[in-house]
Amino acid sequence: MIYSYKELLEKYGTRYNIQKALNNKEIYKIENGIYSNKKVVDPILLYSKKYPSGVITMDSAFYFYDLTDVIPNKIYLATPSNYRTIKNEKIVQIFNDKKRLNTGKESIKINECSVNIYNKERLLVELIRKRKQIPFDYYKEIISNYREIANELDMQKIEEYLALFKNDFNLSEALQREVF
Repeated sequence: MIYSYKELLEKYGTRYNIQKALNNKEIYKIENGIYSNKKVVDPILLYSKKYPSGVITMDSAFYFYDLTDVIPNKIYLATPSNYRTIKNEKIVQIFNDKKRLNTGKESIKINECSVNIYNKERLLVELIRKRKQIPFDYYKEIISNYREIANELDMQKIEEYLALFKNDFNLSEALQREVF
């Protein structure tokens, strides 16, 4: 379980008790203001806790959904466009306006932690949008995995997400050609 300092204060009552728990290795300090009952934590859980308004996206989400076997070395996090710049070399920050940020966002529970992550349909639209920025082999691997689950995808959601972007006709054409 991952805790904020405020949650630890509620649990332990005082700073002294928190320090005692740290000394007894009941909890561990992971980053500033973030603690855990385990020494090593999943980066997705860590940064979801640290940046609760962010949404896990792109490489991190593709790996989470088993659309690729490439383990990302950074966490891809979509944040509001007016959000402060995250200065952390382990995070790739992607700014989105509020409407786009929340479209396709789902909140799931992983090990008692709430994680905001885009659904597979939104990720497919993002993949098609950014296909020229992604290495070809990596793109083909993810697209072929999407082809295998094409019948499970909600086409109405995909159309709704495509409409959010300016060149939705070109994206729709590419989507039909690549996946369906």
